[in-house]
Amino acid sequence: MHKLSVALPPFLIALAIGGLLFFVADPLLGGDLNQLARWLVAAGVVTFFCYGIDKARSKGKGQRIPEWTLHGLALAGGVFGGWLGMFLFRHKTQKPIFRLILLVATVLWAWLLWR
Repeated sequence: MHKLSVALPPFLIALAIGGLLFFVADPLLGGDLNQLARWLVAAGVVTFFCYGIDKARSKGKGQRIPEWTLHGLALAGGVFGGWLGMFLFRHKTQKPIFRLILLVATVLWAWLLWR
């Protein structure tokens, strides 16, 4: 029998996990967060773990998370997890494009939160 396997792109998997966290973040944090804040918490957690997973895989020569996925997660709201992951894991610190995208995402999300 032929086995059919479908490999989902890491970005879609991360968004699915973020979506789940979106719904559980509010009760865990006291129930006072609006939807945007819940999304930022969920996306930040997912992005942080993706940075950590990619760093671990870079040392073990495993399948890496594509850079566009990490950029997409930051722009989708995972900016705080991106900054935290970059500095705690010392990952992607030598690539200026990562700092630039995280900076742009930070400004974008700060504007959205305070407008």
